[in-house]
Amino acid sequence: MNLVVCADTVHTLAGDGRPVEAIAITDGVVTAVGDRRDVRDWRGPGTEVVDLGGATVTPGLVDGHLHPVMGLQLTADVDLSAARSLGEVQALLAAAAAGRPADAWLQAWGLDPNVFGDRPVTSAPIEAAVGDRPAFVRLFDAHSAVATPAALRIAGVDGPRSFAQRSSVVCDEHGRPTGLLLEAAAMELVAGHVPREPVAARAARLRALLGEMAATGLTGGHVMDLLGDSAEVVAAAEDLGDLPLRLRFAPWCEPGADAEALIPLQGRGGRRWEIAGVKFFIDGTIDNGTAWLEEPDAHGESAECFWTDPAAYTKAVHLLAAAGVPTATHAIGDAAVRYVLETLDGLGRPAAAPHRIEHIETLPTELIGRFRRQGVVASMQPSHSHFTRADHTDNWSSRLGGERAGRAWRCRDLRDAGVPVVLGSDWPIAPFDPRRILAEAQLRRPAGEPEVPPVRPDQGLTPLMALEGYTSLAALAAGRTGGIRAGARADLTAFTLDPLRTAPDELADAPIALTVVDGTIVHRP
Repeated sequence: MNLVVCADTVHTLAGDGRPVEAIAITDGVVTAVGDRRDVRDWRGPGTEVVDLGGATVTPGLVDGHLHPVMGLQLTADVDLSAARSLGEVQALLAAAAAGRPADAWLQAWGLDPNVFGDRPVTSAPIEAAVGDRPAFVRLFDAHSAVATPAALRIAGVDGPRSFAQRSSVVCDEHGRPTGLLLEAAAMELVAGHVPREPVAARAARLRALLGEMAATGLTGGHVMDLLGDSAEVVAAAEDLGDLPLRLRFAPWCEPGADAEALIPLQGRGGRRWEIAGVKFFIDGTIDNGTAWLEEPDAHGESAECFWTDPAAYTKAVHLLAAAGVPTATHAIGDAAVRYVLETLDGLGRPAAAPHRIEHIETLPTELIGRFRRQGVVASMQPSHSHFTRADHTDNWSSRLGGERAGRAWRCRDLRDAGVPVVLGSDWPIAPFDPRRILAEAQLRRPAGEPEVPPVRPDQGLTPLMALEGYTSLAALAAGRTGGIRAGARADLTAFTLDPLRTAPDELADAPIALTVVDGTIVHRP
């Protein structure tokens, strides 16, 4: 045996209720579980024994939805995520621009649309801060961006454009671009001109990022993209050594794409990464007015499908399902969720893994039972509710109105109905630290901020439900049986405090004692 991990408390989540204190690992696989008295019999001449004393060991935490490779570009340059006013945004951008040549690009990310108040989102305040230079500023949801006039000139964007998807270059009454670009196709018109780091540099950054994630207890992630040269970046990172996390990628199938071409990609990868599934978008976001709602929002927006021909989406999903490929569909609005469930109805579960729906921000009650009956996994990000306010004075809530905003992120209702709810961060849209998300899934407010009123506190999960969302249910969503048991993957997370017995606000900041991936210690303080 290569490694034995001992701790006073081990939550195996294997369903057998057997008390465990020690876990034996050989060649990346759990070979035995027992108590500390068994260690003497397991130990060989090359066995490392790590006794963590009063720590608590769980199956390795897996982020159910994140973008670590694409996020390297999404988080380039200036971080605006903490800015709560337009003045703060302008100060950060002006400071970043001050030391650069006049024609040098400036990028920023995490812009909160609420800082614009009742004013439309345009490039005018950005240009006022950075001058006549090319700047590309992504909003916090990464489904929209603001480009300065100089950036639009470089990209040759001087008016409206037509796209195969529901994407737009927003223009004023004279047909001139305002700078706001909605959804991927419009954003890419400018993003394609923004300087990008070489593959080797991004590979090094990826390894560092995954190391930071491992230090928070993460052992893996379901990556909801594989764009451009991402596979090359991941392969280059693995050439430098084993990745600190296991990564499971789902490349995009966008309107007009060849879904059949994604089938032979399945199963490709490296030692700790693989392509497994396909990601779709059926709508955009509520904040941008690009979601798909059964009734338009307060601005008369969010009334259409991301696919200009929804039947083409259905055809692509059915083609992939027939080939045994599991799908994950971004669906935020109520009409979007309903249409995806209708598309999946009768398809059954692919052998590789179940189909899943991502985000599910406003959910009618009558759709909850359909998830369970159809065997569809709900993939949700409880911390996204922090972009809204309990009093419904934020952009998201005011667009929806009280009734639909009151159906926000119904994690508990789905779990109580027997639906597997996988939890994740959607990094870089929200921070990746799973300890905070485990806490916030219970609290329905930011951890450590008891003064903030919770959003739908009745939708808070129990500690066990939250932990399952990062462990056993994440394994189920990947087509595996989770838990710490003989024959299972040797991916483990060791908390200094028990996540099932610790107050959520305290858990959010509790140090991680050990992270093990594939039987190898990837984080040890």
